[in-house]
Amino acid sequence: MNYKIMNTYALITGASSGIGLEFARIFAQDGIHLILVARSIEKLESIKSELQKHHKIDIHVIGLDLSKTESIHTLAQYTQDKKLEVEYLINNAWFGDYGEFIKTDLERNTDMIELNITALTSLSRIYAEKMVKNGSGKILNVASTAAFQPGPNMAVYFATKSFVLNFSLALSEELKWSGVTITTLCPGPTESNFQNQANAKWINIFKWKIPTSHEVATYGYKQMLKWNKIAIHGIMNSIKAFSVKFLPYSIQLALLKKMNSK
Repeated sequence: MNYKIMNTYALITGASSGIGLEFARIFAQDGIHLILVARSIEKLESIKSELQKHHKIDIHVIGLDLSKTESIHTLAQYTQDKKLEVEYLINNAWFGDYGEFIKTDLERNTDMIELNITALTSLSRIYAEKMVKNGSGKILNVASTAAFQPGPNMAVYFATKSFVLNFSLALSEELKWSGVTITTLCPGPTESNFQNQANAKWINIFKWKIPTSHEVATYGYKQMLKWNKIAIHGIMNSIKAFSVKFLPYSIQLALLKKMNSK
């Protein structure tokens, strides 16, 4: 194993549960060192212990709330001070909220935008520059099938995911010949803590059979290694994502409002 590979790290945000946790397990299985970030340092320490029992890798765990600007600087400074070479950046930290916009909490909406958009953009900017200088690197940004249309009753969440998709696609074109690839993972409804956290457990889209976080993360990981720009998990999700553009907005909105209802 060469020096570069031995000192390669995957930085994963939102790594304490769901898709982020599964990404950590997948990278660990491939022998890649980890930098795991989430709000709960206790959960991260537990995950670190679990992974190091089975894999001989270096793992750094950092408890940060990335919706706060100072946390971005703290994380960047940490990796710089420790001389950790981030070859893989998995921007997975995000959350959603359910409800009519005028009835939702303003501070929660602002935090959602800061985490889903600002943190992802900032980390992409910081680490993409370093990757380009090295001539290699992979960034995977977690969006959603929500990115392809507006979402009544989850208006801010859908809008943030639309940003993630379009930002990532533009960045992938800018970095086309740099050796750095950008993949946007767009899962549909997935078995995770998202439903409870977003107060959306009982809405219609979560009443169907949905894939596990492990299935989605595995798919996203493979698509990232293939340099694919967009990774939509599931045939039906792909059909829905690309067919919606042919529908008038009046029909889109009516359908999405029904799907995002209890």
